[in-house]
Amino acid sequence: MIWLAWRQFRLQALALYGLLGVLAAILVVVGRPSPGDGGLAQTEGLLYYGGLVVLYALPAVIGVFWGAPLVAREVEAGTHRLVWNQTVTRKRWLGTKLVAGALAAAIAAGALSLAVTWWSSSVDSVVTGTRSYSVRLSPAVFGARAIVPIGYAVFAFVLGVVLGVLVRRTLVAMAATLAIFAVVQLAVPFFVRPYVLPATEQTVPITASNIARMGLTDKGEFELLTVSGPKGAWMLSNETVDGRGQVVKPPAWLAECLPPPGPAPQRPLPSAECFAKLAGEGYRQRIVYQPEERFWLLQGIETALFLAASVLLAGLGVRWIRTRLS
Repeated sequence: MIWLAWRQFRLQALALYGLLGVLAAILVVVGRPSPGDGGLAQTEGLLYYGGLVVLYALPAVIGVFWGAPLVAREVEAGTHRLVWNQTVTRKRWLGTKLVAGALAAAIAAGALSLAVTWWSSSVDSVVTGTRSYSVRLSPAVFGARAIVPIGYAVFAFVLGVVLGVLVRRTLVAMAATLAIFAVVQLAVPFFVRPYVLPATEQTVPITASNIARMGLTDKGEFELLTVSGPKGAWMLSNETVDGRGQVVKPPAWLAECLPPPGPAPQRPLPSAECFAKLAGEGYRQRIVYQPEERFWLLQGIETALFLAASVLLAGLGVRWIRTRLS
């Protein structure tokens, strides 16, 4: 049964493994980048963003092209009945497919993530300077680092298989897998991950050294002001508050405090007197964030959640073929 399960998707698996091997070899040959204040070189930038795209796309590809057709194609053709009339039980038939495919998916995602995480480590360790990259806890990067891609890949594969069992149509199962997984992949970073662990909240003074961004309206009035958080932190909220702790916009007079624009491409910062006045009137910045040291804990929790969801989905699939599929 294991040999049969491998034979059914060996061509897809070997093709994907070969492509991932080529990508990993390119990263090794190019070598890790050395980012500076000028950002990444063009080739390095393409590899950096390409690694993110490939790692986010890989689980979807596995779910759509490995998982969804694995059972749906057999059910459409009716060949599953031939296997069931032998000595193989329905539970063993589906269980073997799920375990073999999930293991292959985990190996593929884990190997690619290892290569990309190693290559990008010199970039991820730099959290100030240019905007060519984000901290590794940010939603844009977190899901394409370390062990989380393994959880995503296993979940996508199991989701595809179970949807194939439920809908019994290959193309429908493939489309449903892509749609559902895309929703999950977009929802988790914004509606689940920020609340897995209690966020850290701080109220800090506004100074010339911690201002990260100043937003001005067309009339030149301050609309937004944000400050930098702790090194490597994932910022969840960055709001200006007054002396009573109420969220407010920066005071209008702050725009008048700016010196005349100079030849530099960036707008000059307010003077020291302006920052002293802000402090005197009670203006502070309230920041809510996940600290950088929680990276591996959040990785472990999210991976465990996806693996647990995969087990539940697999149980649903086994129950369905035992009671609903003939």
